[in-house]
Amino acid sequence: MTPANPVRPLLTPEEFWEAFCDHNLDLDRTTLYYTVWQFMDGGRGCDRLASLVRANIKTATSSLLATFELDGEKVPEVGDYSIVLDSEEEPLFIIKDTKVEIKKFSEVDSEFAYKEGEGDQSLDYWRRVHREYFTKVCESYDLEFSEDMDVVCEEFEIVFQ
Repeated sequence: MTPANPVRPLLTPEEFWEAFCDHNLDLDRTTLYYTVWQFMDGGRGCDRLASLVRANIKTATSSLLATFELDGEKVPEVGDYSIVLDSEEEPLFIIKDTKVEIKKFSEVDSEFAYKEGEGDQSLDYWRRVHREYFTKVCESYDLEFSEDMDVVCEEFEIVFQ
C-alpha cells in the first residue's frame, strides 16, 4: 500500500542536478554551469525566502560583488543555474538567471527591490535589510560596508523542483 503523503526521497545536489538534466534532454550537461547555495547563507531565514520564490513573489536576489572575487567564484551570468537548498541543506528547486546587472548599492532601484519580494517590497525596506545584511557579510571578510559597493542583482525563474 502506498502512503497517503509520500515523502520525497532525499537527493544530493548532484542527484538533483542529474534529475533536472534527465528531464531536459536537450541540455548539454557537460557545458552547463551551476552553483549550489542557500538564501541568507542558511538558517531559518533561507526557508522563508525560498517559500517566497515558490510563491513567485521573490524573483530576484542580490549579493556583494566583492564576495565572489574574494572567494574566487564566478560572477553569475544570464543562463547560469543554481540549486537552492533549504535550511537542512537539501535541494528545493533549480533557478536560472534571466537577468544579471552589477549596480552600486545606492543605485539599486524600487523595481528591483520589488522583485526581491521581501518585507513590503519597497526600496526603503530593501535598503534597510540589505544594508544590515551586507554589513555583516563585510565584517566576515574584514571589509567595511559602503553604499558605493557593487551589488550583483540577479533576476531568475524556477526551472525545476
